[in-house]
Amino acid sequence: MSEVPGTGRVIADRYRLQDPLGEGATGIVWRARDEVLGREVAVKEVRVPATLPATEAERLHSRLEREVRTAARVSHRNAVAVHDVVSQDSRPWIVMDLIRGIALSDALDADGPLPPRRAARVGAELLAALRVAHEAGVLHRDVRPGNVLLANDGRVMLKNFGITPSGGSPGLIGTGEPIGAPAYLAPERALGRTPGPASDLWSLGVLLYAATEGREPFGRGTPQDTLRAVREEEPPSPGRAGALTPVIEGLLRKDPAERLTAVETEHRLRILAAGGTGSPSGGATDPSLPPPDGPAATAGVHGISQPAGDRPESAGRTRRTGVLVAVGAAVALLIAGGLAWALSGDDDTDERGGGKASTGVVAFS
Repeated sequence: MSEVPGTGRVIADRYRLQDPLGEGATGIVWRARDEVLGREVAVKEVRVPATLPATEAERLHSRLEREVRTAARVSHRNAVAVHDVVSQDSRPWIVMDLIRGIALSDALDADGPLPPRRAARVGAELLAALRVAHEAGVLHRDVRPGNVLLANDGRVMLKNFGITPSGGSPGLIGTGEPIGAPAYLAPERALGRTPGPASDLWSLGVLLYAATEGREPFGRGTPQDTLRAVREEEPPSPGRAGALTPVIEGLLRKDPAERLTAVETEHRLRILAAGGTGSPSGGATDPSLPPPDGPAATAGVHGISQPAGDRPESAGRTRRTGVLVAVGAAVALLIAGGLAWALSGDDDTDERGGGKASTGVVAFS
């Protein structure tokens, strides 16, 4: 097999590219070695559409570098760490952690919707990371299942802080800001208004809806129709979310000022994850809540920590371990019996193979 062009190249006199893990519309992610610290990292080679004017491409590169440097301030056990952003060949290269686990989007594809209690656990851990980011002045802007990693050590991790990809549908809204996945976009962003922390909370509400219902509340046939639904339509009432329903409905309010706050949402999600009712007042059934940043419980299916009363009964449920998640351009590579993942802008498109792949390299745009 011929060597892939670029293999062995050293970026910024430090990061030696070992092999490509995947490729998509926003770039290529490489498994690389940090020659200074002697460790493996994921390096994302950022690309922009070739049709974009040079001045616009330079502006987007500069913006990305600034935001990734800002995102590097986010330090939390539920957030994938950004180590470095360097410039070479007139474009940024983003250096991130390697994580063992699987994307939530793949877990949902393989096993179907999550029980409400397990979804609440996922939501609570994501919200813990978002709260730290918001306090540091960082918005995520692309909270969705493809950007959530279920680590083998039991953690639920949010990736792509500071990187807003095109979600497979390149486009700009309002002020020229690149959009993420339209189905998870908050109404204020769909209207071209300035996003805030409440915009990430809306996206979390859509994620919880999709995780429990098995479908997106505003997903339509085209990005334009989806954005119209986000702006103008109310979500269908959840049918499977159970006690999680009030939280989802509280997050999916069109007016950002009327949405549940991050503090209230995390409190209610942790109550639900621990087996309580998640009522606004706390209720009489609130058990002792686990500390937001405490040690993760034993990993269950797909790395999601599960209480004893919430474990799946079926022996046929898919169990995945030994999975290497390379954070930089969400991709999967079946190697050494494990599924290798890399951070990227999207989670379900094989740019080179023409569709979703079950083996080999699956690249994400």
